[in-house]
Amino acid sequence: MTEERIAEIIELVKKEVKPALGCTEPAAVSLAVARSREALGCTDYRKIESIVVEVSANILKNGMGVGIPGTGMVGLRIAAALGAACGKSAYGLEVLKDVGANSIDEAREINDSNMLVIRLADTPKKLYIKATVAADGHTASTVIEDCHDRIVSVTLDGCELLQETLHTADGASCHSCEKSTGDYGLSVHEIVEFAQYAPFSEIEFILDSVTLNKALSDEGLHGNYGLNVGRTIMENMKGDLIGDSLLTYAMAVTAAASDARMDGCLLPAMSNSGSGNQGITATLPVIAFAEKCGADKEQLARALMLSHLTAIHIKGYLGKLSALCGCVIASTGSACGIVYLKGGGYREICCAIKNMIGNITGMVCDGAKEGCALKVASGVSSAVQSALLAVNDICVASHDGIIDSSIEKTIENLGTIGSTGMQSADKMILDIMVGKV
Repeated sequence: MTEERIAEIIELVKKEVKPALGCTEPAAVSLAVARSREALGCTDYRKIESIVVEVSANILKNGMGVGIPGTGMVGLRIAAALGAACGKSAYGLEVLKDVGANSIDEAREINDSNMLVIRLADTPKKLYIKATVAADGHTASTVIEDCHDRIVSVTLDGCELLQETLHTADGASCHSCEKSTGDYGLSVHEIVEFAQYAPFSEIEFILDSVTLNKALSDEGLHGNYGLNVGRTIMENMKGDLIGDSLLTYAMAVTAAASDARMDGCLLPAMSNSGSGNQGITATLPVIAFAEKCGADKEQLARALMLSHLTAIHIKGYLGKLSALCGCVIASTGSACGIVYLKGGGYREICCAIKNMIGNITGMVCDGAKEGCALKVASGVSSAVQSALLAVNDICVASHDGIIDSSIEKTIENLGTIGSTGMQSADKMILDIMVGKV
């Protein structure tokens, strides 16, 4: 593998694996509102006359029931209000990093007023946000498309403020934003080669995901968040019902991080492909296994790189948002990381992917919420099982269901089901959720 190719893959990882505070859909709404307020030069929320946020159906679905950091509240309205009160676009998906008691009070005032409107956008895009803020007789709009922090337009009184190039949230031009995951031409074989042989010094940065996601997990294990899925599993590991094993430990630490994140914890997650839960699920089961088997930092870094890249690769067939639960993809990545730590190679990793796709394909995404921790736990359970079967040379056969003899075709089949086959299910789920409001 050439130095140029290594650099290109690292570029992809850094684009898709980044810190995010709270669920990324509400965070993206906060980001868009904050950027529009900044374009107006407005520093006093009391001068804001109106905030109109238009979102795609999938943004609406994933933002309706999830906790917003530090507020004890859920939903896109409070996320938009916080973006106006204290958001800083330079922080990217950590846009609400400065949230505090005063800004929460200000956001509540905005949320309770008639100035704030959230509505469904007329767009075919899965990920789309347009935030229009008016103040002092001027109007600014920010549009985010395709990626949660990909700002494609900022206008002030109808005049475009951005130059020709696309921009990241902090305003820096970013040519890599224009490239989709498919443009990188990855394959499972190349991912395995990269994870095994890329210089450790160049991939060591992936260990930052250990620091962030472990802290979030510890908070979930010791606090009272959401459904307390992780903490409940951990507390019962010494009993007779589930036992203390790698499987239960991995489920506990991973679900605990999701518990905390979905309930509005103020700690960031290291996300994957625009999702904090995917970042958590691609990271913590691998960390759990590394702790149990005594892996060193380099082994852990290579296993994590394999996990994150596999999740990114599979997600490239689905798009950022779909009807398929992201923990299916992320836990497939962690299964590969566990196989690597168990000494498996390319063949066993392919088996682990096929075992996962042959098992939990079809788990639907019905929005971001506290119950996501249950799905995360299920994904982790499947990941550990799939990995252990794979290293024992047990693999779902190519004549079974959507599994193909080709690993890339198998992944493509999963992507087709999630992105095309489940479209009507996605609409039905949204209709059910909106009907409850």
